[in-house]
Amino acid sequence: MASFVQMLMLIAVLLFPISVEAMVRHYKFNVLSRNMTRLCSIKPIITVNGKFPGPTLYAREDDTVLVKVVNHVQENVTIHWHGVRQLRTGWSDGPAYVTQCPIQTGQSYTYNFTLTGQRGTLLWHAHVNWLRATVHGAIVILPKLGVPYPFPKPDKEEIIILGEWWKSDVETVINQAMQLGMAPNVSDAHTINGHPGPAPNCSSKGYTLQVETGKKYLLRIVNAALNEELFFKISGHELTIVEVDASYTKPFKTDTIFIGPGQTTNAILTADQNSGNYQIAISPFMDTTVATDNQTATATIQYKTTPAYSPAILTKIPPRNATSLTTNFMDSLRSLNSKTYPAKVPLTVDHSLFFTIGVGINPCSSCMNGSRVVGNINNVSFVMPTMALLQAHYYKINGVFTEDFPGNPPTAFNYTGNNTATTTQTTNGTKVYKLEFNSTVELVIQGTNIVAPESHPTHLHGFNFFVIGKGVGNYDPKNDPKKFNLVDPVERNTVSVPTGGWTAIRFRADNPGVWFMHCHLEVHTTWGLKMAFLVENGKGPNQSILPPPNDLPNC
Repeated sequence: MASFVQMLMLIAVLLFPISVEAMVRHYKFNVLSRNMTRLCSIKPIITVNGKFPGPTLYAREDDTVLVKVVNHVQENVTIHWHGVRQLRTGWSDGPAYVTQCPIQTGQSYTYNFTLTGQRGTLLWHAHVNWLRATVHGAIVILPKLGVPYPFPKPDKEEIIILGEWWKSDVETVINQAMQLGMAPNVSDAHTINGHPGPAPNCSSKGYTLQVETGKKYLLRIVNAALNEELFFKISGHELTIVEVDASYTKPFKTDTIFIGPGQTTNAILTADQNSGNYQIAISPFMDTTVATDNQTATATIQYKTTPAYSPAILTKIPPRNATSLTTNFMDSLRSLNSKTYPAKVPLTVDHSLFFTIGVGINPCSSCMNGSRVVGNINNVSFVMPTMALLQAHYYKINGVFTEDFPGNPPTAFNYTGNNTATTTQTTNGTKVYKLEFNSTVELVIQGTNIVAPESHPTHLHGFNFFVIGKGVGNYDPKNDPKKFNLVDPVERNTVSVPTGGWTAIRFRADNPGVWFMHCHLEVHTTWGLKMAFLVENGKGPNQSILPPPNDLPNC
């Protein structure tokens, strides 16, 4: 018997040819535990509808989506629709204790949002503790009916979700690390659509995509990994990049994709090689001494005319520290900036912000080492409240947060230099930065070398932003803005801040509510490398937060 989600998808496909208006699409996500075989070992994991990765959510631009999430496990649960703008519907954004309290065992909550002006590939994932290790899936937003892609229509589309796999329970991994005050163990394997590929003493062959010579395939690639930026390659094939983070780009060709946690990339694969089995490989990027899972996950592109038992044609794995590859890939990304899809970069700035991000070390009397590694922005390590920030803001409840998050670091120093004389201790607080409705923001995110420099894939909820500049070393406020791209910068919701460097973004605060910003390396989020923007209501009901739904979970 077809599943509920499969029936919905079938109904949607049947309706597409005769419907010209936006639809309301209903989904049901049952969060439950299921025994899952990976790496030839069996362990129970938390899943949605018993799938790993979870079901794909399909919709069209301007559709309204209702997803009823029912919690059947002992852990608290939330779902974040990563990259969905959530215009005035912050109650459906999903980060625990920011826009909602978690869904408790035996309870349910219906997320209700409209995909206004968005099309492309995004992802959904749990947004409480480390549950997104297995609770994640893809979101496919198709263009409006009758609206073509701004590139040749592919013959087929395929979703490819990249992830990490732990042999241990992930909550145990991070809890033990927090008790020690140290970094947690890295994952045991990477995965492609839930499989690591062939492994010793294991019969699993991994994921295989069959292709036909001469046809084009749109690969919707999602990085759902917890803690690692990844390289993606296919032996013998170039890929044409046409979209990132559900925003169209000027097409360009590459043989290596760089993709951080929370990011998505749409690439066209042309099946233009001889018959055979061609290896897909993903491997980690890290250009410092920070530990990563160095296992390469593999899958296969198989031409349909390939003889049985043909050996795989292997690809060359990039070096773990291949910074030049990541730089070239990010520098090649440009907004399409066409008449239909203009790049609406704010040309004036109301708020000019400078955020330093990195890790520090604080005293910890309960930790075995007497200290704990912490993350921070402008020297503030964010403390999660026990009530959702959005509820406290909406109902004007005092004492939950303060509005004094610093727009600049409290003390200037040589951020990427030798910081042996700089204090590693941070302050703690639940602080937000307030923005007026429709104000414009320029934010320079500066990495620091305190304790350990590394790349930070940074995600902003509630908004897309334009990446107008980046560089290595300390940001120069006098000369670096002269090189900003204000014409066709790439539009994203998650951006990598280079190791020992900086990234500059701009966005318009046209979405009232409380919006999380954090490093999408889950270990850094856990350590406190996060903050929130509070965007005030504008004039009238169309510029104000919608009232909370009746089934909003309680803390």
